[in-house]
Amino acid sequence: MNPVKKTITLADGRTITLETGKLAKQADGAVELRMGNTMLLATVVSAKEAGEGVDFMPLQVEYKEKFSSAGRFPGGFLKREGRASDYEILTARLVDRVLRPLFPENYHADTFVNITMYSSDGVDMPDALAGLAASAALAVSDIPFNGPISEVRVARINGEFVINPTFEQLESADMELMVGATYDNIMMVEGEMDEVSETDLLNALKAAHAAIKEHCKIQMELAEEVGSTVKREYCHEVNDEELRKDVHEKCYDKAYAIAKAGSADKHWRQDSFDAICQEYIDSLPEEEQEEKAPLVKRYYHDVEKEAVRRCILDEGIRLDGRKTTDIRPIWIETDYLPGPHGSAIFTRGETQSLSTVTLGTKLDEKILDEVLMQGRERFLLHYNFPPFSTGEAKASRGVGRREIGHGNLAHRALKRMFPENFPYVCRVVSDILESNGSSSMATVCAGTLALLDAGVKMKRPVSGIAMGLITDTESDKYAILSDILGDEDHLGDMDFKVTGTRKGITATQMDIKCDGLSYEILERALNQARDGRFHILDLIEQAMPAPREDYKPHVPRIVTMTIPKELIGAVIGPGGKIIQGIQEQSGATVSIDEIDEGGYIEVAAANKASIDKALEMINAIVELPEEGKVYTGTVRSILEFGAFVEFMPNRDGLLHISEISWDRIPDMESSGIKEGDTVEVKLIEIDKKSGKYRLSMRALQPKPEGYVERERQPREGGDRPRRDNGNRGPRRDGDRGPRRDNGNRGPRRENRE
Repeated sequence: MNPVKKTITLADGRTITLETGKLAKQADGAVELRMGNTMLLATVVSAKEAGEGVDFMPLQVEYKEKFSSAGRFPGGFLKREGRASDYEILTARLVDRVLRPLFPENYHADTFVNITMYSSDGVDMPDALAGLAASAALAVSDIPFNGPISEVRVARINGEFVINPTFEQLESADMELMVGATYDNIMMVEGEMDEVSETDLLNALKAAHAAIKEHCKIQMELAEEVGSTVKREYCHEVNDEELRKDVHEKCYDKAYAIAKAGSADKHWRQDSFDAICQEYIDSLPEEEQEEKAPLVKRYYHDVEKEAVRRCILDEGIRLDGRKTTDIRPIWIETDYLPGPHGSAIFTRGETQSLSTVTLGTKLDEKILDEVLMQGRERFLLHYNFPPFSTGEAKASRGVGRREIGHGNLAHRALKRMFPENFPYVCRVVSDILESNGSSSMATVCAGTLALLDAGVKMKRPVSGIAMGLITDTESDKYAILSDILGDEDHLGDMDFKVTGTRKGITATQMDIKCDGLSYEILERALNQARDGRFHILDLIEQAMPAPREDYKPHVPRIVTMTIPKELIGAVIGPGGKIIQGIQEQSGATVSIDEIDEGGYIEVAAANKASIDKALEMINAIVELPEEGKVYTGTVRSILEFGAFVEFMPNRDGLLHISEISWDRIPDMESSGIKEGDTVEVKLIEIDKKSGKYRLSMRALQPKPEGYVERERQPREGGDRPRRDNGNRGPRRDGDRGPRRDNGNRGPRRENRE
């Protein structure tokens, strides 16, 4: 196949180029995407047959960024790319969530989508291009797929919506969303914002979808040109329509009765539904049970789904008996654990989060060293979902992609409400102890409570709620569900999570599984979510009306200060000797960073005495000399005309022999001052031109009664007063003979012969 290239032009004139037929030609589909100097290669390969017994879509999406793409070496000893970073995992999840629902329901072949960034200049953001590249690779393949799709980032900058902003542009955005959609329908939304209104969110979705439609058109043209509009034939399911019909007839009414019972007991509901299926299997001839059981379970799942949905649409009754707008009972307890710096339990129905807060110093910052992102993070949130939270009997095998995704959503919900210039590094950990419903939204609520319990002065409390949707396209009926259960998430058409304050929305995540969802329904869902958020905020504010007045006794105390840039080296010292000495002598932890304003110093310790000692030592180094101030210094060197005294760290001043005493001192040997002596001096002058310091001891001594300064004699051969030794002792050149004045030098140069 000859290379084929298509170009998309954005509103600001930037272009995105899609090219196929040039790279990775043995993959089922491969597309190279270029935008400026950013280049992604997306490939897709799907097995010809499905695995035995597989009745789901085994899709795996991987996103990888090469360090060489930005001309950098990977960190670590191996100096090569390793496990995926959180950023790469989150980007892959964004693509997966849009692609997965669009494969045919009966397609079960192993399918792998790989997106790799091979080039970047750090201007354009590659994660916003990954979905487009993956979809284009599917479009030019023969793999069945109900696309194409695309993803864009939409940001509001200075009141205007910008599609796929650059890294620099995004820094000034008050609203940022990733949106994935087909030509007709929005499929996925995730993002964060500065307390925006529901109307603003809807307008952002409309702007993003308009751009996505253009991307989809180009992919359709690309598929047409390469001749990939005809997809492969496959047969991954063997069905028995008579059995399907029989299962429906004999099980539907029973399943509907369980759904209508409206029991809040999750285990009773599940056992009752399972019993209906097992009863049908037991009714089959014994020799057919083993063979038909997998099909019966699959058909019964469809029956159960239909019964639950019809009960909600027709009766307005949910699985646990609630109305569509009801939120499950909530109980809250703060300051639950004595050890952490802040803690809280938030329980909503059968979902429970135990969240803790730890406050640390600058040394606890998270260091970011990724391909395109370097820096430090001061606000961290980690989410853990152990198997026992859902009653599963299996080992916990570390943090998976789900934990990273849910933790990221909660982090985005809270981080914009974290106070600015907060001196501590903060880590929130949410452990899910029980789950039936949105545990990420429970994490937002528990995280808010734990932060308030720790004494963090949040801008405003944040709450979150998960919304669901049940639709019937034939009757145009729909039901919006507040605070959905796990089963309602699985059986519904939308999972819509919204977090925010009383002022507006801070984060959202949405996955839509149905076609033709109107903006009118979305607007109603958002407004219903706002009512639910406010209800939860009422309970949060009752439990914690305000942040704790002071930190708990075992929280390390932190004091910060800023010093001039030129003094940073003086505080650190050669090889860190000075700053290490300060820490050893004071017992405090001291860190220093260079910022635009100067050097930012952070001093932390468990007690005030250590902090005061460290600050005293630092101030002694960075304090600026002040005329008229008295200092205690050390004599560093003795000269004929005086001594140099270190009156402040790294600052020496001249103590002239005439400033040692009111009495005349003939020479320094007679002064009694030696190197290493500690003397008390007064800073009497700072030379504005040279910056040199003049010190005096006699200024601190009482002036002798009747003391008269010796009058200065006029200079020989001139009218100006003669600069003689006065009270300063003998001249340094006293043994050189007569003074070199005009009278001894002979005629002026111009009169010489």
